Amino acid sequence: MSSLKSRLAALCTTVVVLFGGPAVSLAETPLKMDFVTHATFFSGETKQPKTLDPQVFIRDPKAAEAVGPQGIKHAAGVRPPIIAEDTGSSPLFTAEGQPLGFDLQTWLAAKGTVTILSQAGHIRLEATFSGLKANATYSLFENHFDQKPVGFTPMDGSGQTNSFTAGPDGKAAISLQLTHVPTHDNAVLLVYHSDSQAHGLERGHIGVDAHHQLIARPK
Repeated sequence: MSSLKSRLAALCTTVVVLFGGPAVSLAETPLKMDFVTHATFFSGETKQPKTLDPQVFIRDPKAAEAVGPQGIKHAAGVRPPIIAEDTGSSPLFTAEGQPLGFDLQTWLAAKGTVTILSQAGHIRLEATFSGLKANATYSLFENHFDQKPVGFTPMDGSGQTNSFTAGPDGKAAISLQLTHVPTHDNAVLLVYHSDSQAHGLERGHIGVDAHHQLIARPK
């Protein structure tokens, strides 16, 4: 009997650790992450031979109409930039060949940090950014890598509070409530809206009016 009680006590302790640990840990030590460029993240995850950005495009008269490495169809005359080979001053375009109004080095210079913490019984996300396009529209979405294909939902779960406008200096800060704590199965994704419109529950037309720029994934 005493042996059975010992095993039950050990089991209860394990349950507390497994289910009680994350909440306590988050309250005591907030989850802090630096964003990286989506170009670097995507190229590494998909083992591209060279780092490229599948979400934006540069002029190339030799480029044929094609479907890019992230399934984005682009017009003839443009292609995804190869980061180490294409000039940083190369103007960027949408998949349909419309100018984005900035160059490759400006796009890649964006930076950000994100903190997820427990506050007054709620889970909150606080993020700051710099190097964004002045007065442009952005949204935060959550990647779901445990879904096939990868799923995307608004970071706040509703699409009501996950969008923001960068300041005249290209800086921005956003704070919103989450429905859960992201894990390694998820990521925080910054989407740039080149049509200056947030799209609620959807990111938009990827490569055309919505472009993945930065991403932060929990370890």
